[in-house]
This record gives sequence, C-alpha cells and structure tokens, in this order.
Amino acid sequence: METTKIASSFDRAGELKAFDETKTGVKGLVDAGVSQIPRIFHHPSVKLSNHKPLSSDLVHLKTIPTIDLGGRIVEDTSKRKNAIEGIKEAAEKWGFFQVINHGVSLDLLEKMKDGVRDFHEQSPEVRKEFYSRDFSRRFLYSSNFDLFSSPAANWRDTFSCTMAPDTPKPQDLPEICRDVMMEYSKQVMILGKFLFELLSEALGLEPNHLNNIDCSKGLLMLSHYYPPCPEPDLTFGTSQHSDNSFLTVLLPDQIEGLQVRREGYWFDVPHVPGALIINIGDLLQLITNDKFISLEHRVLANRATRARVSVACFFTTGVRPNPRVYGPIRELVSEENLPKYRETTIREYATYYNAKGLDGTSALLHFKI
Repeated sequence: METTKIASSFDRAGELKAFDETKTGVKGLVDAGVSQIPRIFHHPSVKLSNHKPLSSDLVHLKTIPTIDLGGRIVEDTSKRKNAIEGIKEAAEKWGFFQVINHGVSLDLLEKMKDGVRDFHEQSPEVRKEFYSRDFSRRFLYSSNFDLFSSPAANWRDTFSCTMAPDTPKPQDLPEICRDVMMEYSKQVMILGKFLFELLSEALGLEPNHLNNIDCSKGLLMLSHYYPPCPEPDLTFGTSQHSDNSFLTVLLPDQIEGLQVRREGYWFDVPHVPGALIINIGDLLQLITNDKFISLEHRVLANRATRARVSVACFFTTGVRPNPRVYGPIRELVSEENLPKYRETTIREYATYYNAKGLDGTSALLHFKI
C-alpha cells in the first residue's frame, strides 16, 4: 500500500518539465547543493548492476587495444600496415580502440577540454541563453536530448553543434569556446578521413572507398559535462547505447567512467594519456554487413569531486537532408554472406534513433532484413 502511494505521488511528467524549465541542467542541481538526486534520474537496479568479468573469465580479452598511428606518416608502409592490422582486429572484435600519435597536438586536446569546462561553468544566466530543445539550431545546450522519451534521465549536460559539412559561422558559437571548437573540429576531420582510409583497407577495399561514399562528410560535436553525483549508484552519466554514426572520435579527460559491453560483460576503458578513443558506429556496422561491430557502451555517474568532461565527434550528417542511400557494401556481400540490413538514409536512421532514445536496445534491429 505504502509503495503504491509513493509511486502514485510521483508526477514524472511534471518533474521532467520543471527540470527542463530551469534551463540550467544537472549543473544547476549541483549548484543548488542537492544531496539526493531527483526521481527522474533513478535507473532500474537491473540496469545499474555492474557485471564485470571475474579475474579468470575472459582474461584473454583484457581491454580495448591501443594503436599507434605513427603520427599519420603515410610513407612508412610498415607502420601503416601494423596500424591497419590492429584496427581490423579491434573493429571486428571490440568496435573500440584508442589511438596514440594521432597527429592532433596534446596542447589542442587540453584547450578543447578547457573550453568545454569553461562553457558549462559559466554563470547560469549566460548558459540559459543557449538552452533549447529546438534541434534545428546550429548550437544547442541542453540536458539529455531524450529527456522526455527515455526511461530515466542521465546525470549529464551537453552542448552540441554540427561542424560539417556546413561549417558554423563564428557568431553561431559562444565566444568562450568558439575558436577551439573550430580548430579542434578541423583536426578531427583530418584524422577521421585518415582513419576511414585505414578502415577501408582493413575491409580489403580501396583506401578512398569509405571517404568516397561520404562517411566523413558530416561531423556532429557533442561536448559533455558530468558533474559530481551525490548518489552515483542510482543513475548513469550516459546509459547503455551504441552510436548512430559511422565513426566516433572521443576526447576523454583523466576521470574514468566509460565502459564497453562485450559478451555480456562490462569492461572499463582505461585512461591512456594523450589518446583519443575511437569506436565503430551503427552505420558502419550496417554498411560492412556486421564485419565491423558497433558495441554498446555507457558512462558511470561521476564519483569524483570534480566534473568530468568529454568531447564526442560523430561522423554523420544526422537528421540533415542527405539523399544518399546506404546498405551493405556490394564488395562485402556474396551468396554465402547475404545482406543483413535493408537500405536506408542517414536521416531515416537518425530520426528513428533519436525518437527511440537511449533505451538500451540497438536501433540496428529495426533495419534488419
């Protein structure tokens, strides 16, 4: 009886609306000194359970590999060959890998993280000016893109901006992080095109194959801010999901929390100084006909005393108009390996993914033949 009374007294829709209308996100709650997180952030205990492999189980898997890109020097054929072999194995078995000597300066990585922190730690009045749920806006600051559709909210705020193919005008971006966003996205585009060359070769295709079919055409930048959480066992920083991109380049900070799910177990992604984390997205799994895998991952709620920041750059054109149709690449299918997915557009895929929200299921299932 008491449980029913408590459940019925919880006005979820009203609390979601009230939280959204503050326009200050999770940071606003932390600034207000909350010691208990609101019910809208509570995740079911079954989702929160942390099934990590026992020391003897899957010990051969260890953790996601780190691959040395050798400063992206194309002339060194042995380094390139080693990188391709490493990426092929990682993309087939993990869908995740870290890259070092990737050609993006460590100074720029630090400046980008500082820019994210500076934006989110501005005064609430300044942040409110950018807060919106109008996803057609060039620059968008909000908390939980799927706030009203997901089963539970995550302890995280985000600002997002489409950086390519249409580069934003300087006045579209907040002055506090404008220059570093522009410079960092340029460097990520260069790195992404290089990675798509290596991925093409890892598939046995011509180096330009994936770039020629516009896998590197669009870039969406999401800059996440994970404030310290007073009850980290009740919620997530980001709940279980896979990415609706071809490829994702993630810039993490030193506070760990990212986990990858493989064979039913969650594996921590360790901090590797100066590394960028790369993962295969759903769209690349679809066009490679499951040759490369888009694994589910999540971010635990932040237990540190300082906010955790990360910058995820997704190679996709998202919901923006793009007529190109994608299906399994012809060269990768045969009578023995028939297409496993129907053809779709990036926009159709992204629209379905966004409407579904981060509910712990893969959007790829909807596109299976």
